[in-house]
Amino acid sequence: MTDKLIIFDTTLRDGEQSPGASMTQEEKVRIALQLEKLGVDIIEAGFAAASPGDFKAIEAVAGKIENSSVCSLARAVQNDINKAGLAIKPANKGRIHTFIATSPIHMENKLRMSPSQVLERAVEAVNWALEYTDDVEFSAEDAVRSEIPFLVEVFDAVIKAGAKTINVPDTVGYSIPFQWGERISQLISKVPNSNSVVWSTHCHNDLGMAVANSLSAVLNGARQVECTINGLGERAGNASLEEIVMSVKTRKDIFDLVSNIKTEFIVPTSKLVSTITGYNVQPNKAIVGANAFAHESGIHQDGVLKHRETYEIMRAEDVGWGANKISLGKLSGRNAFKSRLEALGINLDSDQLLNVAFEKFKELADKKTEIFDEDIHALISDEYSSEIKENYKLIDLSVESSINKSPESTVVINFEGVEKKETSKGSGLVDATFKAIEKIVNSGSELLLFSVNNITSGTDSQGEVTVRLAKNGRVVNGQGSDTDIITASAKAYINALNKITSKLERAHPQV
Repeated sequence: MTDKLIIFDTTLRDGEQSPGASMTQEEKVRIALQLEKLGVDIIEAGFAAASPGDFKAIEAVAGKIENSSVCSLARAVQNDINKAGLAIKPANKGRIHTFIATSPIHMENKLRMSPSQVLERAVEAVNWALEYTDDVEFSAEDAVRSEIPFLVEVFDAVIKAGAKTINVPDTVGYSIPFQWGERISQLISKVPNSNSVVWSTHCHNDLGMAVANSLSAVLNGARQVECTINGLGERAGNASLEEIVMSVKTRKDIFDLVSNIKTEFIVPTSKLVSTITGYNVQPNKAIVGANAFAHESGIHQDGVLKHRETYEIMRAEDVGWGANKISLGKLSGRNAFKSRLEALGINLDSDQLLNVAFEKFKELADKKTEIFDEDIHALISDEYSSEIKENYKLIDLSVESSINKSPESTVVINFEGVEKKETSKGSGLVDATFKAIEKIVNSGSELLLFSVNNITSGTDSQGEVTVRLAKNGRVVNGQGSDTDIITASAKAYINALNKITSKLERAHPQV
């Protein structure tokens, strides 16, 4: 294993813990198929015990994935592990990832367990997991604030019990790179039979050092990195997969390692995750940001034109930039559209769903001359969800705006078979539209976020809108896309309303 870096992607589990980023079963499957295409070794598909919906989503992913391992997280609780084992049962290769906290602050205040009880439970958890799969990963939660001698004792015990992967997480993003590397090195040197397992690291980004800490761990013997697409994750996020992979690939002089990642699929995967979760990628984000390979300075432009490597250490094409334009338009047929969906990892379960998606594609093709892969992803995410019931449906929208007159919006919404119409004024057309919608639905929701992003370039680009609503402690993201930004905004707001009124509860995995 010394020359192989294993990529463990937890976008579907830890990434989903971002506020409002819960995914439907169909969306999880789409992302999982794209992660497999990317070359991810292990896909952590969720937390089976968190909710019936998460269990079914893991089971669905396990039934679709052929080459990657499919993993479920589980606390060191027998019921959690039983559910994880059943959820991954359809997988060609399944893993159970079980964890228990080992830091004094967690053991005393959260678990209310003694160190000896934690040690005993850790071994029991591994034994329970081995009843379902021989691929068991053990994590010491909050290892960053745990005492080294106790970690050595726990890791020694779970290795003897049969764990194959030992994960050392910086659960709260507290570490500094040189300290984290030193901790990994100490553990590997002190734990008996440490060479019989794969050492892993899982770093959070609270101090902005998740990637640096992960790479420091790799330099000190870790051979699995747990990360997410776009660095998605709760609080400040997780270590970014694309940054980990491209750092190792670009700095071969330091990292004598290879991974299975097909880097040309990094950008398409990033865009898919962004579209589905509603978490837009900041323009200056490394690797996948819109400005990652843009040069504004005249000196930089001149240098790149003369010799690319003067200011670029990577080729944009190597990570997937510039490779997503497709030759589809209003004259394209149903089979061409279906083939493109399959190439993007989008599998619609019936001809009826395909026909609906194709009709939406034709409508879009009448509005813009060039169709991109991002447009297809947005179209599917916007119009098709197998799980969210449309309690509210946008029927019509008309707006009026003038410099000398307050903006006004009239909205028609179908609510459970009954059409209702309302008009409202606002400080802008979006504000007026949202107020008109609320006149009809009276949801009592709080608007936390309104974000607009262009899906592709050009004045005919679809606008992609994300709306985040909160109600009774539940937070959801709604997405909508259209070449008209007001229509996209209305779609996003209604999409969020449908999610927040859905009975598909998505329990926070750590609860």
